[in-house]
Amino acid sequence: MTDRLGRADLHIHTLASDGTAGVIDILEHAERITDLDVIAITDHERIDAAVAARAVALDRGLRVEVVVGEEITTLGGHLLGLWIERPVKPFRSLRTTIAEIHDQGGLAIPAHPLVPYPLCAQGFVLRRLLDDEPRFRPDAIEAFNPTTLGRPWHARVVRFADEHGLARVGNSDAHALEAIGSGWSTFPGRSADELRAAILARQTHQHGTFHGTTAMLGTFREQLRKYGRDARANLGGRIRGDGSSRDLGYPP
Repeated sequence: MTDRLGRADLHIHTLASDGTAGVIDILEHAERITDLDVIAITDHERIDAAVAARAVALDRGLRVEVVVGEEITTLGGHLLGLWIERPVKPFRSLRTTIAEIHDQGGLAIPAHPLVPYPLCAQGFVLRRLLDDEPRFRPDAIEAFNPTTLGRPWHARVVRFADEHGLARVGNSDAHALEAIGSGWSTFPGRSADELRAAILARQTHQHGTFHGTTAMLGTFREQLRKYGRDARANLGGRIRGDGSSRDLGYPP
């Protein structure tokens, strides 16, 4: 068998935040449909679905490894915290948030950076951090993101990474099953541990295909349906007081 580089998608959302698919469906899709070796579940401001996905993957002996992650909202933009075991408090500075991720032994990667939008880390902020102590520096940059935010600024992000010696990763930022693996990283090896080592050694490369407008609109429609379901289920559970209320579509 011809040896190949490992493949990873480290930015996937579930029903626990603004994704439209549950953990089991995501795992089965990644295992059967994609050629990914490693995935990370990175819901907004929570890690419970990621922890559940890792446990299920291990229990079932799946080929795909799961990294526990979180997409954290900081005052300097969205940040991926990977290989973490505790949720990271949101709405603090990018510098403080990176330090907390590192204190857990995790890696910190700005998501869809350089886009002129409040949810994206800007170049002047990242340059300051890169001149700071190692505890406050990002470990890599999301150089490929196939969404509307990522397309116009892709070349600029790649140049920024190369100019500043940052590892480049590609991710799908998937909110629907069919988007998983539309952006990915390659790395020497196949395991999550080898991927982590490759990021730190700057041996990763980004790849992917940008989404069409129609696909993005379809995902948005599914998100709206989900929010409606979640609101009804959450309100009904609270009124009944039977413990069946839901948090963003994931059972408590």
